[in-house]
Amino acid sequence: MKKITKILSLLALVLMVTSCKNEKSLQGYLVESQDKTNFMHGDLPVGSMLTAKTGVSEEVKETLKSIKKINVAFLKKTEDNTSEYETEKAKLKNIFTSDTYKSLGAVKAKGMNVKVYYTGDTDAIDEIIAFGYSKKVGVGVARLLGENMNPAKIIEMMNDVKLDGDNLESFGAFFNGK
Repeated sequence: MKKITKILSLLALVLMVTSCKNEKSLQGYLVESQDKTNFMHGDLPVGSMLTAKTGVSEEVKETLKSIKKINVAFLKKTEDNTSEYETEKAKLKNIFTSDTYKSLGAVKAKGMNVKVYYTGDTDAIDEIIAFGYSKKVGVGVARLLGENMNPAKIIEMMNDVKLDGDNLESFGAFFNGK
């Protein structure tokens, strides 16, 4: 009986230790950035920004429904926050070294570096993440959350949706500090 108790205790201890990872997650980073004064952040329900054009297929409508919301966090680069910029850039780079995030590609243009990642399976993506930084602009991350998103269908869908200008203008004003 003592052996069983010892084995069960040891097993419980191992489970507790392995379940408590000290790994940073993107969700944790987004929540943490909300408390920082220099950060701009927002959560957008995609349904209020994208609407299907009239006469589109049911497939396009279903693809649109698979997209739930966008989370954004951005630190604008100034002369006074160079060390904060470098710290935040390093934190985000560290998060994306995890096996959780799979690379979709990267772009470098005009001093801006953008890397795109996803989670889930290639035919059923759960989130698409764009991580970008520039010494002139700043550092930020945008996360598109959904359920079983299909990248090929999303690209097709983009031709059959329109952006609601009123909501985009109010979101733009948010980032311009108005």
